[in-house]
Amino acid sequence: MMKMIIAIVRDVDNDPVSRALTTAGFGVTCIASTGGFLRRGKSTLLVGVEAERVEAALEVIRKALTPPTEPGEQRAVIFVLPIERFEHF
Repeated sequence: MMKMIIAIVRDVDNDPVSRALTTAGFGVTCIASTGGFLRRGKSTLLVGVEAERVEAALEVIRKALTPPTEPGEQRAVIFVLPIERFEHF
């Protein structure tokens, strides 16, 4: 079964996280985003993965995030959603 990881990260983390994921063999689509959970200056990364690779992808994301710049700062908000259907054209 496929899963969709939606990772909302700080703009500063977009490139390192995207590179780390692609290096590890995960495909990534980036969408510039603002507002919502983490305020402004954020990027939304979409990563489609097989269910058994979710934890590996999350670990890559965790390791690629840069340290917080201020106490209590959230570095990412991550959602993992089931995918009912996947087609590649």
